[in-house]
Amino acid sequence: MAALDNLVVTTALPSIRKDLGGALDDLEWTVSAYTLTFAVLLMSGAALGDRLGRRRLFLTGLTVFTGASAAAALAPGIDSLIAARAVQGVGAAIMMPLTLTLLTAAVPVERRGTAYGIWGAVNGLAVASGPLIGGSLTEHVSWHWIFWLNVPLGLAVLPLARFRLAESYGTGAALDIPGTLLVSGGLFGIVYGLVRGPADGWADPLVLTGLFAGIALLAGFVFHGIRGRNPMLPMRLFRSRAFSGINTASLLMFLGMFGSIFLLSQYMQGVLGYSPTQAGLRMLPWTGMPMLVAPVAGILSDRIGGRPVVATGLFLQAAGLGYLAWVATTDVAYSVQLPGLIISGIGMALFFAPASNLVMSSVLPREQGIASGANNALREVGGALGIAVMSSIFTARGGYESAQNFMDGLRPALVVGSAAVTLAGVAALLIPTRRRRPAQVAATAEPAPALETAAP
Repeated sequence: MAALDNLVVTTALPSIRKDLGGALDDLEWTVSAYTLTFAVLLMSGAALGDRLGRRRLFLTGLTVFTGASAAAALAPGIDSLIAARAVQGVGAAIMMPLTLTLLTAAVPVERRGTAYGIWGAVNGLAVASGPLIGGSLTEHVSWHWIFWLNVPLGLAVLPLARFRLAESYGTGAALDIPGTLLVSGGLFGIVYGLVRGPADGWADPLVLTGLFAGIALLAGFVFHGIRGRNPMLPMRLFRSRAFSGINTASLLMFLGMFGSIFLLSQYMQGVLGYSPTQAGLRMLPWTGMPMLVAPVAGILSDRIGGRPVVATGLFLQAAGLGYLAWVATTDVAYSVQLPGLIISGIGMALFFAPASNLVMSSVLPREQGIASGANNALREVGGALGIAVMSSIFTARGGYESAQNFMDGLRPALVVGSAAVTLAGVAALLIPTRRRRPAQVAATAEPAPALETAAP
């Protein structure tokens, strides 16, 4: 449910814009309000779960998410929809990081690659079905039902989670209120500046204030992570090339992917003339591939290590986006687009499960809650920044005035998305080669000491 709501709105955006009004920046916020609150509160959600009980907090987050979904479905205007999406992000931030932590505690270390593959396939199903479900419900019922859908699902999962999940606790570390305020304010300022810059002008005082204040607050967050007591994200974790490499790759991957899907879903409807359902179906070779390939990617990562699988996936994703930018025209045939969509889909699928395995194996078991929250947060930050950055490029070079005008903005935005994912592949290559000792793997879940010191 949490992953579905990242992309379920994309194919509904033209209908939401027609029904509730709003400019491009309002459409950005219907996506970014969710991803931003999701991102900045993820690490707090993980810390709360470690302290108060992971199952208990999972139930709390699920309740908030379900209630906010109903509020989004009932939203009478674009502002109330954005507000409901922000609350949805709060609920998702509480429950999402706990899924990997609960899964890790339940599965032996030698089988986690396969388990993460299944977890990745479930996320892949959500990514795949997001544009299709959003498009089908928008076209055949109403865009409101992309949110109503979560309500019966949430009500069904609540009792299952209550009676089938075992309670577990982490270190019980105190909440990092200063860190939460610093990272929340910093990310909001940067995303606000990027979203409003094209409309208000980059010299606008509020835009400049948002950008500079955001950068300053994030710098304060980094300093707090170095010097503060019990910071939500200890900067010492980034001394590990494995941890810093996979998190950098995750941020850049989601920056390129989310921004591209945000624009391409509108391109397929507004320029190529597909209905919402048709657009969702035509995105399936890209978004649906993780359902098929992610479990295989998890098994491969167990056998040959996560680094080569992740790096290959990222370079394929970058190649797919570059191809889509190259062939995009106002009347391109779907058969011409299809190779780029398939290549991008395979790349995405190769990334998901091995990336999760690399994150969880790059830290000590007692730090896995923090690691899970940090990685999910950076992914969502990447998504929010991707939509903001690529929409800014789109607005600077094109717009909605005509099909050709849309193309003028789409192509350079996709090129930037491809470049971001290429850099993600380079970051993945910097991850040290994983060297596991059989006796050690059987005896403990802690990573081998060579993980942080091995040469690439």
